[in-house]
Amino acid sequence: MSAMRVHVVSDVHGRTDALARAGEGADALVCLGDLILFIDYADHAQGIFPSLFGAERATEFIRLRTAGRFDEARAMSATLWAALGGDPREHIERAVRAQYTEIFAAMPRPAYLTYGNVDVPRLWGEYVQDGHHVLDGQTAEIGGLTFGFVGGGLHTPYRTPYEIDEEEFAAKVEAVGAVDVLCAHIPPAVPELLYDTVARRFERGSEAILAAIRRTQPRYALFGHVHQPLVPRTRIGRTECVNVGHFRRRGTPYVLEW
Repeated sequence: MSAMRVHVVSDVHGRTDALARAGEGADALVCLGDLILFIDYADHAQGIFPSLFGAERATEFIRLRTAGRFDEARAMSATLWAALGGDPREHIERAVRAQYTEIFAAMPRPAYLTYGNVDVPRLWGEYVQDGHHVLDGQTAEIGGLTFGFVGGGLHTPYRTPYEIDEEEFAAKVEAVGAVDVLCAHIPPAVPELLYDTVARRFERGSEAILAAIRRTQPRYALFGHVHQPLVPRTRIGRTECVNVGHFRRRGTPYVLEW
């Protein structure tokens, strides 16, 4: 078998310019989700929220959430939506659809994709194109290796669109079974992989993924979600666990070769 090269991205968050180039030189692209940009913690003028309410209000919203004042952030958001008028879900869906139109048009092919916690799975079927393979709790063979995909996130105070309970998430991990490369949006529940050094908080990781890694020992466990992790990689037995990087900020994919 000839050498294979796969590029892996996660946390695209609207970065269509770099996404269009992400497959160059690769046999396939793997995308671990979070395609949508709702609000940018680095540039408060970017995303769905500031496009509707302005950068100044986005800054205040971010300040409240960063401080853990989630009830106040939700109250502020509710007031803004009420002033805007109409059903907030309709405004958000219009903006999400506009982003998905651009993102899937830029997505290289072939691409193997799973959902992030800020994605809206029910809409993907309308935008995926030939050569885009969406997998969640499923496997695919790429270049002789079996890749397993587990999408979405677990429940958090942020209430992002695709958060599920631990039992449902664990069932998807179980359905994937033993694979060569275990791909998920969120990391295994290892503290140093979960701590975001800029946000100064722990993100949610998966005990089910950690248990699967210990039990089945895939060659690689790949994930994203934590934008600035305390450590980007660690080993669990023979498994190399890798945060593939915050693609919106970096604009370059993680390269996997065998």
